[in-house]
Formats: sequence, structure tokens, C-alpha cells
Amino acid sequence: MKQLRDHVNELFKDVPESEQRNAIMQEVLQNLEEKVWDIMEQGKEEEDAINKAIVEFGDIEDLRKELGVNQSSNAKKKRTTKLNLGFSIWGSILIISLFTFINFYYTPNVIWFVYPVFAVLWWPLTMYFNWKRIK
Repeated sequence: MKQLRDHVNELFKDVPESEQRNAIMQEVLQNLEEKVWDIMEQGKEEEDAINKAIVEFGDIEDLRKELGVNQSSNAKKKRTTKLNLGFSIWGSILIISLFTFINFYYTPNVIWFVYPVFAVLWWPLTMYFNWKRIK
């Protein structure tokens, strides 16, 4: 059942190669195949049985935690998004300061720096929402 094998490979693609991973993949594949045979005995077609077994199996978050995959990659993502947020805030402050200086140095009678400020503020705002989503 190539479709089941492909599905299991897709589920475990982020898990580093190890004997434990291979053993768990084999066990999951075996359980899915048994589930497909049970569903087929109830009168379903093979394709329907495969799809139903995959849906009923769900995700492998518990197995990933057991293998220690999610925690390290998730922590790395959190650190990276926090760093991106800080970089975007400081970068925006510098750019806004530059626009303010140019405005008041060259054209003190016309206040125009506000307009590019709105465009620059989208950068830290998007980084903030990305950080909140991952947090």
C-alpha cells in the first residue's frame, strides 16, 4: 500500500534518521495497514479504507514529542521570531529618525516625514503578529 507508505514518510520527514524513528515508522505503517484491512472487511473499497484509516489516525504530535523533535525546532523558531521583531523595531526607529532629520533639516516649513513613517511601521507590525502567532 504505497499511499500509506508515502503518508507515513511525509509524517516523519522532519524527524532525524535513527533506529527508533525507523521502528516507530514501521509500527505506524503496520497499524495503518491493519486498520485498512479491518475497514475493507466491513465492505469499504480499498481507496476509501485507506483514506478513512489516515483520517482516523490523525497527527503524530505525541510521537514527535517522544522522539524530541518538536521542542528543539519550536524553541529555535521562537528565538528567531523574537530576534526578527527586535531587529525590525530598531531598524524602523533608525529609518523614522532619518526621515525626521531630513524633513526638519531640509524643509522645516513642511512636515512630510509622517507619510513614510506609516509605510515603515508595517515592518515591525508584521513581525509582531508573526511573533504572537508562534508564541
